[in-house]
Amino acid sequence: MNRQLAEARGRRAETIAAWWLRLRAWRILARRARVPGGEVDLIARRGRILVFVEVKHRGTAEAAAWALDEYYLHRVAVAAERLAPRYARLGDDIRIDALFLVPGRLPRHLGQRLARVTSIAASNRRRG
Repeated sequence: MNRQLAEARGRRAETIAAWWLRLRAWRILARRARVPGGEVDLIARRGRILVFVEVKHRGTAEAAAWALDEYYLHRVAVAAERLAPRYARLGDDIRIDALFLVPGRLPRHLGQRLARVTSIAASNRRRG
């Protein structure tokens, strides 16, 4: 698959994921938020929960799950740490989630709590 086709496919997957989250009462705060060292596909909020979402679109559920390896998780975690002070409010529960899109299936949203993101965001808010 060439780069332009992959880019278009990724943007379409992120649009579908954003609508899926909206239908579940999440408010999308940002798409493709980039910082030095990483990128987050979607940033969303529902009440006091702030999530940084990595979207993966693959042909099978297994391929989607394997696409989220340690390298990608590290990049998302770095980006979440740097973006959290911009989007987090005092008392928020901050998570890094994954949303898998597979043809012929409903999207699968997996939540994963990372205490490191929460503690860094909280310390940054106290300093700022």
